[in-house]
Amino acid sequence: MSIKAESISIQFGQHQILNDVSIEIPEGEIIGIIGPNGAGKSTLLNILSGDLISSSGRVLYDGKLLDDISIQKRAFTRSVMAQTQPLVFDFSVREIIEMGWLQSAKVGYVMELNEAVKQISSACDVESILERKFNKLSGGEQRRVHFARTLLQLWRSWESKKPGYLLLDEPTANLDLSFEVLLMNILKERASMNYGVLIILHDLNLASRYCDKTAVLKDGKLISFGYTNEVLTENLLSEVYGLPIKIDQNSKIITYY
Repeated sequence: MSIKAESISIQFGQHQILNDVSIEIPEGEIIGIIGPNGAGKSTLLNILSGDLISSSGRVLYDGKLLDDISIQKRAFTRSVMAQTQPLVFDFSVREIIEMGWLQSAKVGYVMELNEAVKQISSACDVESILERKFNKLSGGEQRRVHFARTLLQLWRSWESKKPGYLLLDEPTANLDLSFEVLLMNILKERASMNYGVLIILHDLNLASRYCDKTAVLKDGKLISFGYTNEVLTENLLSEVYGLPIKIDQNSKIITYY
């Protein structure tokens, strides 16, 4: 089971944003997308989520055309964390997280919702700020709250066997190092529970450490896609980013200057 993009292209006016990109996000794996600014990373994620329609190519969810899946069913299948999510109204942290809840039609949903919010807010280290106003939080705290909401959308009761897909656009932005590691470890745990994870990253070392496979985009083209330890090479990264990049062969730490 997977999300699969086949020969995706899109252009705005005369500008080609993506050109013949194919990628797959299987259940149980973390797939990273890296590349310079303007490479088309966010556009690809928006097409995979169904929030943007490509000019050509197709997207399949578990073998079914995304176009044939209702918006409601998509919401139960994949959860998206956008790069920017501005909010005008003065919601509390709890209210923001609960916006991800999709199980309200179930008998006894209030108890399950409370338990889900408790577990997820604890895991994301936002339990102590649940009653604070979202707009009063720091940028990093807001990212953690949005991440918690994204996880809640795919909350499944213990008897459910269908996890779903997490599509995340730079979720580690504005986070302290400790919370970067916390978030990535949560994603690693979700992947072990057969969630499919797609994550856009700027930090090459996070991609190297956590992603099973990595896609490299530049100027709208897929430069490379495969197992992370095979894709992330000094020559390829130096060419894509336009600066000398070194990889320590023992620690696998990536440095650039």
